[in-house]
Amino acid sequence: MEYIGLLGLFGLIGLIGLVDRVDPSSQGGAIRIMGLLGFIGLGGFWFSSLGAFGAFGALGLHNHQKKRFARLAYFGWLGFAGPILTLQTFL
Repeated sequence: MEYIGLLGLFGLIGLIGLVDRVDPSSQGGAIRIMGLLGFIGLGGFWFSSLGAFGAFGALGLHNHQKKRFARLAYFGWLGFAGPILTLQTFL
């Protein structure tokens, strides 16, 4: 449980989008914006389970024109482990 914040490292996959940008005319822009939720993962310094939010950063590659990169965006859905496990620690 204490290492769950390491899921946030999957969010670094989203940095590929800085080098090879997603075509802005492609669908799924709202999901790509969810990649900004990855910044909540910085809260992992205080609550380890919040670090899992960082995985949302990979969603920035959603619907990428290169299928290899688009498949990497699926790791972003691991970010939902963050709020679930954070709430579990407080209850």
